[in-house]
Amino acid sequence: MRKLLLGLAAVLAAFATLAAAEGEPAGEFDYYVLALSWSPNWCAQEGDARNADQCDARHDHGWTLHGLWPQYHRGWPSYCRSAEAPPSRAMSRQMADIMGSAGLAWHQWKKHGTCAGLSARQYYSLMREAYTRVTRPAVFRKLDKTVTLPASVVEEAFLQENPSLSRDSLTITCRDGAIQEARICLSKALDPVPCGRDVIKDCTLKDARLAPVR
Repeated sequence: MRKLLLGLAAVLAAFATLAAAEGEPAGEFDYYVLALSWSPNWCAQEGDARNADQCDARHDHGWTLHGLWPQYHRGWPSYCRSAEAPPSRAMSRQMADIMGSAGLAWHQWKKHGTCAGLSARQYYSLMREAYTRVTRPAVFRKLDKTVTLPASVVEEAFLQENPSLSRDSLTITCRDGAIQEARICLSKALDPVPCGRDVIKDCTLKDARLAPVR
C-alpha cells in the first residue's frame, strides 16, 4: 500500500508540474496594460551593452511599445495554454517599427499574447492599434541632452495629450533613477479603465533621468 501511495503521489506531482508548465487558460482576464518604454533610457541601461539594433540612431526611437499585457484585477496570467499558432518571423519583423525588434514582439506573444484569446495576427494588430490610440508627448523628443525631472512631469504630459486618460488609468515607472515606462490600463475594447492596485505604483522620483532621442 505504501508503494502504491508513493506511486500515486508521484503521478499527481507530475500532472501538477505539467499543468503549471502549460499556464493559465487563454482569454480569461480583466483588462490590458499597455506598456510604452522610453527607448533612449532602455538603450543607455541595457541596449547599448547588447549592441541592440534598436539603439542605432537611424531609428530615431522615442516611446516604443513594450507590450500589451492581459491583466487580472489582482495579478496577471502569462504563458497561457493556447491552441493558436505562433506568429511567423515575417509577422514579428513587421512589429519592429514600433517595438524596436522582432525578438521583443515574439517574446510578447509567447508570454502575454497567448493569454489574450486571440490569434497571433489579431494580437499584433491589437497591440499596434492600442499604441496608435495613445498620443506620445512630442515635447520629450525635443531634448538635446539628458535631463533630470520629476516623474510627475511625464505623467502630466501624457494626461494633457490624452484627455480620455485619468490619473488612475496611467502610471509612470522608473528604474535605476531613470524614467522607464508609461503604463496605461485599457479595457478589452481599448478604452481607458482604472488600473489595479498592483499596477498603480507611480515613480515618485523628483530627479529621474530622461535621455534624448538619438
